[in-house]
Amino acid sequence: MNDQQHPYDPYYPQPQIIGYDEYGQPVYQQPQAPQQGQGQHYDPYGGQQQQPQQGYGYDPYGGQQQPQQPQQGSPYDPYGQQQGYAYPSYDTGQQWAAPAEPAPAPATQAAPVTPAAPVAAPAGVPGQRPASERSAPARQAGGDDDRDYRTEQFSFIEEPDEDSEDVIDWLKFTESRSERREEARRRGRNRVVALVVVLVLAVAGGVGYLWSAGKLPGSSEAEQKGNAATGPQKRDTIVVHLHDLKNGGTSTALLVNNATTRQGTTVLLPNSVVVADEEGSVTTLGKSVEDDGAGGTREAIGNLLGTRITGTWRLDTPYLENLVETVSGIETDTDTDVPGAKKGADPLVRKGEKQTLNGRAAVAYATYRAPGEAEAKQLQRFGQVMYGVLRKISSDPEAATVTIQTLQQILDPSLPEKDLAASLARLAEHAKIGDHKTALLPVGADGALTEDAGGSVVKDILGGKVTAPEAGEVTRVSIRDGSGKGATETARIVLINGGYAFVGGAEAPTRETSQVLYADDAQKATAAEVAKTLGLPATAVTKGEPSNAAAVTVVLGQDYKPQGPR
Repeated sequence: MNDQQHPYDPYYPQPQIIGYDEYGQPVYQQPQAPQQGQGQHYDPYGGQQQQPQQGYGYDPYGGQQQPQQPQQGSPYDPYGQQQGYAYPSYDTGQQWAAPAEPAPAPATQAAPVTPAAPVAAPAGVPGQRPASERSAPARQAGGDDDRDYRTEQFSFIEEPDEDSEDVIDWLKFTESRSERREEARRRGRNRVVALVVVLVLAVAGGVGYLWSAGKLPGSSEAEQKGNAATGPQKRDTIVVHLHDLKNGGTSTALLVNNATTRQGTTVLLPNSVVVADEEGSVTTLGKSVEDDGAGGTREAIGNLLGTRITGTWRLDTPYLENLVETVSGIETDTDTDVPGAKKGADPLVRKGEKQTLNGRAAVAYATYRAPGEAEAKQLQRFGQVMYGVLRKISSDPEAATVTIQTLQQILDPSLPEKDLAASLARLAEHAKIGDHKTALLPVGADGALTEDAGGSVVKDILGGKVTAPEAGEVTRVSIRDGSGKGATETARIVLINGGYAFVGGAEAPTRETSQVLYADDAQKATAAEVAKTLGLPATAVTKGEPSNAAAVTVVLGQDYKPQGPR
């Protein structure tokens, strides 16, 4: 062992705490450097044991003590690197004894240590004790205030503070209370929204049910169609002529699609109905089809009924047979047996309900008329076949066009394939749901339209009342003969020569005075001209209800005297 003890001896006593600084950290006693000239050194093994003297270092093993003198202004050295501050070496076989109090320094060498004034801790440091509760650390006299401290020398002691815990509890309480209030408001808003949605759905469902059940005012189908019928209506009308190439003769019907009321109608026209040709000559519908062709007949029917016909569909019996076969047959209720082509053969069509007819059977049933049977019966069978065909044709215009093209028939230029298919598709849509009916045009024995025809067919189905003729259009005039003289034919000739279109005549009860009736005020002047043409007084002109589709109706009385036009 060297006389000079190693400064890092682990058995050297630790420095003594003499106080706390303003940050609450311990302050240790400054070690005293050995006096120069002293030849004695610290002996940790007790080679020389002397009593400690004032001013000398402490020797826990009885070695010679070296005098220690505190040096003023020396910095604090916690690792014992200053001269004279040595630690004993570590020895596991020797028990360490607590060091005794160091001897106080002589009064002549060091000034007394005075405690430093307490410094208040910075405000707002969490867990730090208030300055009033901490003891001020003592400083050595003459110590240097400008010490060089390092960050590892400081540590903060977390101490619970009752006041801070109370504040935290209050913040937690207020925060949880605010959250509960916000959650309650949110639940309340959600309940209100849910209630409103339920009420809206309930009202909508109730209205929808009442509407579908037709219990709301004006919501039933009949009321809707009735309301639509009172206003302007959009109609599409085509005329169909069925030509029987085997037995001869024709059958005529009007296919009417009312887009406003969503109703389809087949109007059957007897061949005996009286129409006026292009020159104003009176003829029957059957003769007009044979003589005047499609265009002339179409105009004659339009003038008679006061309606606009968009096109003509000539349907010969071979094409009707192909059409029924294309749609895979039809089903209808038959009212009679139709015999086969050969005598004694089974009936081609049997009487009964829901009879299935192929193309050949459909043609036979549509054209069959028993001996002595009225023409109306045959027309009704023709209407049944057309209704069965409409139920089987596709309601898609493109698919219906393909069906018409399959027939490879030559159509009238007024009705090309696409237009015909579009009309049939709209009618098929009504027929599939039962919104299609068949009506027979009422005609008297003389071929003139009856009074019922004006209301049931002309007004309701074909377009309502007769309006004023357009510029250049011939005025339509009808006659009711109540003279008792059979003057209808004479009056008809006079009117045609006068430039009017005769649209039918009928017998009427005998009356004394004649009348010239008009419905539209725009026809008042025309009615006066008609009265003058027939030699009737101006007082005979009166506002009333013309018959059928006529703009003016002449009711002949016993005062009528046949004469030429004036």
